[in-house]
Amino acid sequence: MGKLFNDIWESLLDNYNELVIFLPKLVIGVLIIISLWFIGNRSKRLIKNRLTNRIDDPLLASFLAQISKVFFVVLGLLLFLKTIGLGGAATSILATAGVSAFIIGFAFRDIGENFLAGIVLAFNRPFKVGDVIETVGIVGKVQGLSLREIHVKTFDGKDVYIPNGQILKNPLFNYTIDGFRRFDFNIGVDYFTDLPKACEIILQQMHQIDGILKETKAPDVTVSNFGEHKLYITVYFWINTFDPEVSVFLIQREAMNKCILALTKAGIKIPRNMFEIVNS
Repeated sequence: MGKLFNDIWESLLDNYNELVIFLPKLVIGVLIIISLWFIGNRSKRLIKNRLTNRIDDPLLASFLAQISKVFFVVLGLLLFLKTIGLGGAATSILATAGVSAFIIGFAFRDIGENFLAGIVLAFNRPFKVGDVIETVGIVGKVQGLSLREIHVKTFDGKDVYIPNGQILKNPLFNYTIDGFRRFDFNIGVDYFTDLPKACEIILQQMHQIDGILKETKAPDVTVSNFGEHKLYITVYFWINTFDPEVSVFLIQREAMNKCILALTKAGIKIPRNMFEIVNS
């Protein structure tokens, strides 16, 4: 019986000695993971605040901030395992994560491509919410940017969702990046028209329309084409898209009506179907 108690006592002493050696490592490991958890939270708030001021999509800002927190938490977990003597387990976790990431990334490569493209677009900022853009044959106003796609509303009211990867792979035209956009339309007149007089009448009308720029980007007219039975006069005008009170369609409609009415009153013949919009 005495030998049994001695064996038990020695076993307890051995475990106690191992526990004494292990406890400081455990405490240090816990402190490391707690510290990195707090650093991750702090980093998340800081990055989210910074990105919210730089990009238009709060979802993307929040997601990128969350990634920073996950990075510090994972780093803390790996350092914790390393500190308490489970470095092999940490290595296995990294290896498993790498293989899993490869498999998942291959299976969902399109999603990954669009996600990375969304990050590039968010920081490169070739457009912002409210800009009028054209890409992959689609023209419309940018409504938002998400992790996977860009939301564009066309001028006929359609909501189009374009994958971010397509934006990077194809040319993108931003018509309103500096706030100015040019429009033009054609008016067909008879070959015997007094062209200087017609152009002067048109310019007078264009300068009377509110919303059309008058100085740095003043309206202009030119004879642009010769048809079988008519001449085409092209009218150019600029608007400031940053002005919330400016409506492109109302301005264009007013410009068309005033020009046609003024030319008609001046006795200038405008045959039927001689009036067309070039850009809208």
